[in-house]
Amino acid sequence: MNGILKGLRVVEGSAFVAAPLGGMTLAQMGADVIRFDPLGGGLDYRRWPVTPENESIYWAGMNKGKRSFAVNLREAEGRELVAALITAPGPEAGIFLTNLQVGDWLSYDTLRARRADLIMLRIVGNPDGTVAVDYTVNARMGWPFVTGPADLDEPVNNVLPGWDLTCGLTAAIGLLAAERHRSRTGEGQEVRLSLADVAYHITGSLGYIGDVEINGAERPRIGNDMYGTFGGDFATRDGRRVMLVVVTPRHVKALGQATGLADTFRAIEAEHGVNLADEADRWEVRDRLRAALAPWFAAHSLEEVGARLTEAGVLWGPFRTHTQMVEEDPFCSTANPLFQRIDQPGIGPVLTPGSPLDFASAPRETVKPGPRLGQHTDEILSEVLGLSDGAIGALHDRGIVAAPA
Repeated sequence: MNGILKGLRVVEGSAFVAAPLGGMTLAQMGADVIRFDPLGGGLDYRRWPVTPENESIYWAGMNKGKRSFAVNLREAEGRELVAALITAPGPEAGIFLTNLQVGDWLSYDTLRARRADLIMLRIVGNPDGTVAVDYTVNARMGWPFVTGPADLDEPVNNVLPGWDLTCGLTAAIGLLAAERHRSRTGEGQEVRLSLADVAYHITGSLGYIGDVEINGAERPRIGNDMYGTFGGDFATRDGRRVMLVVVTPRHVKALGQATGLADTFRAIEAEHGVNLADEADRWEVRDRLRAALAPWFAAHSLEEVGARLTEAGVLWGPFRTHTQMVEEDPFCSTANPLFQRIDQPGIGPVLTPGSPLDFASAPRETVKPGPRLGQHTDEILSEVLGLSDGAIGALHDRGIVAAPA
């Protein structure tokens, strides 16, 4: 690999979203990320979406660019191989990422006894180490009560696992920070990252803890309106919907020009004593602005709306299903350097994203597919642990390791 993290080796013991995403983020920048799984696959090996043959498109996507090591974790000999792999020598090795509930054999103290400068990042659910997942964490953070239509009474969880995703990216940053510290001081360390703490961190950083404590306020549920300014969704003549966002005084002027409603905007200002250049004033008269704009959108097709708003420099985007995104969005294609169409083993040709980071000093690589379970077992045993062909064959014979059939 020629990526910017070439030479870095990370061992990953993971399931579901946060840790696999952290490892994949590093792998797509050139790190050698080795994921170990039990024989037959771990908890997420068949996670939806799957193909008609029950191959997990999700698992392939979350493990792009990694090497796969399939090992019998029920046997002491298999656990010994994993521990040896995590603590194998090398100045840029000895890095372990996990969100599994590890036993004593994978504890930081046990592994550090084998390699003093070990870096281990462990993702847990709650700050006290008890279990939690994205959906249960999100339910506690207040967001489900501000998500969804304004007249809805029930909470609505976001189907995008935002806390898992943020946690995974934070884990990648944390490992790189710990590795930088080790390269300067020679010291390894254990890093604990709580999924719930990630959610508290972001919720507080966005101001919503302070809003409660300082203002005694609760953000209202407002559907697709944009909180604190003006923005919302509008229906077009051909039955599509667009999201409009107005965040600067220039956008107000541009929107008036694009829609021919500049005079109407001035009349709204005079009628309500507001200045639409001010965010708070736009929020105050949002219903009046919506009423003025809705007929214009309803009189034009999606194509016409897009052309007018884009030409004027207005922020907007069409609402799309996943299918419409794949079929319509010019950036969701190989015309965007992010994407390549690769042959994913067990699945077939599929449009696949690489790293969104575009480093000038390390041009984007060919996108690597997700591995088959155990695809790299033998080469890992040979290259990293230095085992002979005979020793590797004996491990297979005893059912300690496996490779694809």
